[in-house]
Amino acid sequence: MTQGSNDKFDQRTDNQHDVGEQLNSLTKVALCSDEVLFTIQANGDWLYRNEPLPNKFARMFSQILCCEQGEFYLITPVEKVRVEVQAYPLLAVDFDSSVNDKGLFTLTTNLDTQFTVKPQDITVTDDAIVANAERGLSIQFNRASYYRYINEILSID
Repeated sequence: MTQGSNDKFDQRTDNQHDVGEQLNSLTKVALCSDEVLFTIQANGDWLYRNEPLPNKFARMFSQILCCEQGEFYLITPVEKVRVEVQAYPLLAVDFDSSVNDKGLFTLTTNLDTQFTVKPQDITVTDDAIVANAERGLSIQFNRASYYRYINEILSID
């Protein structure tokens, strides 16, 4: 995600919206098989046919990960593959609220991908902090990000 002027941010937001619309049209693609080929473990690790998937491939596949009616899929223009998610599809390992003046948060995942979310898209409970992101995905903050968020964002001095 590029940092810089508001124009770049606005352009990036428009591009993300365009990608979201394109992905919505892809949801009409037929499911290839009922077999679950990919699993995202609770710790954020990806498996392919129960074998560890290298992060570079998990990062690539995470870009086409979507949630439809509580089910997760990898969706391309020609195929749709079911994904089992044990807890949350994405794990935030860092966040930044200082990269823009719109009050948005940039979350960095364990796969080194980034998502921009509004403060109202972040839910804080005693057990977890979860952000709602594009494509119906949710991002759980890891333990370090959870405590940092509580201390830096929610603490009252």
